[in-house]
Amino acid sequence: MFSSQGPSLRELAVQSLSSVERGYDLLAPKFDHTPFRTPDAILDATTDALRPFGPFGRGLDVCCGTGAGMRTLEPLCREQIAGVDFSTGMLARAREAHPDAEWIRADVRALPFSEAFDLAVTFGALGHLLPAERPALFTGVHRALRPGGLFAFPIGAPPPITSPWYWTLLGFDAAMRIRNAVWRPPFVMYYRTCPLQAMRDDLTAAGFTVTTVPMKALGRREDGSPRYRLLLARKS
Repeated sequence: MFSSQGPSLRELAVQSLSSVERGYDLLAPKFDHTPFRTPDAILDATTDALRPFGPFGRGLDVCCGTGAGMRTLEPLCREQIAGVDFSTGMLARAREAHPDAEWIRADVRALPFSEAFDLAVTFGALGHLLPAERPALFTGVHRALRPGGLFAFPIGAPPPITSPWYWTLLGFDAAMRIRNAVWRPPFVMYYRTCPLQAMRDDLTAAGFTVTTVPMKALGRREDGSPRYRLLLARKS
């Protein structure tokens, strides 16, 4: 799963025993060589699914990490694009890779923007928030968007109970809960805390109108349903 340029098992162990912020500061130099980086296929499928709704003015990647989301924002936005994250290390790597973008260090649970963007995206980061923390994030994104602005992110279909992935993710989340019960500071990273209906409910409560579109480029499951949907939250 990791290339020779990725982190060693020891480095991953040190990261996992740190706080989320410190852990990603440590992982930042090698993050793009891990499977934790959002694959280009998902970024490109997001771009394709969003294209009919654009073009957009200013764009924001929420929990931007090393800046992979710029691959989606750059072809869709006509004005300045930006990323926000609380890891100094991740932002440093993003700044190196995309010097023309704007990079802001902030806690996404208290975003410092007001009607500044037309499009906001996020990739693979919602598992770093406890369910009780999501409303603060979604309210902040709603405030950050201009009227008519769009917040979008891909969400995968849950694996069936017969799939090895179902048990792998279940086991990972269980291990993280045990780790956080016995070790401080906590490292919040869960894979099963972001079901589609919970996302809909929290976004609606924050003031968004919520729809989804299938991400056709990422294929369909055996029952014909899409493997991924793009969740679209519109600020009225």
